[in-house]
Amino acid sequence: MATLQTVNKKVRASLGMPQMTGGKHDVEFICHASLAKKVFIAGNFNDWNTSSKPMKKAKDGTWRIKLKLTPGKYEYKYIVDEAWAFDESCSELVPNSFGTDNCVITVH
Repeated sequence: MATLQTVNKKVRASLGMPQMTGGKHDVEFICHASLAKKVFIAGNFNDWNTSSKPMKKAKDGTWRIKLKLTPGKYEYKYIVDEAWAFDESCSELVPNSFGTDNCVITVH
């Protein structure tokens, strides 16, 4: 019988949503940009550094990265071929000072 945690992970993975795994707060981010040449993630977890967290392209064309995050609320965006992009699967957005939105994930 599948546990609720396993079911939640599968549902979040199928939706392409960031997911927490285990007790270490590993959070996987998945960006759908199959034609991109480079994808990075930036957020308040890395002082919005646009080149410190490169994502790796998977065989299915998605870009992925796992980050270890402590409990809290984090804002983030993707940088796809040097252009800012938001995570289309994120469920919470907040406005930023540039007139666009940042994605938000809460780590429990």
